[in-house]
Amino acid sequence: MSEIENKENTQWPLWEVFIQGKAGLAHKHVGSVHATDKELALQNARDLYTRRNEGTSIWVVPAEAITASNPDESEEFFDPADDKVYRHPTFYTVPEGISHM
Repeated sequence: MSEIENKENTQWPLWEVFIQGKAGLAHKHVGSVHATDKELALQNARDLYTRRNEGTSIWVVPAEAITASNPDESEEFFDPADDKVYRHPTFYTVPEGISHM
């Protein structure tokens, strides 16, 4: 086993971190942490990403649980959305008083 493979095998699992800045706003991806379990991942994320009260909520997700589309196949993957123009925001009006949308 090479030295690089050995280092990878000794790391704790990777967790992706999402922070909600204010109540009512969407969670945003802010980075990653290594942790043995979800509780430690939450604590590590809090210590690393919210030192100055930057958030109201933290989500941690095992990186291995995330599935992503392939950027090289984006044209084929997203093409069906082009024929559904009613999904574009130009067809809707935002009511007054809505500040976060």
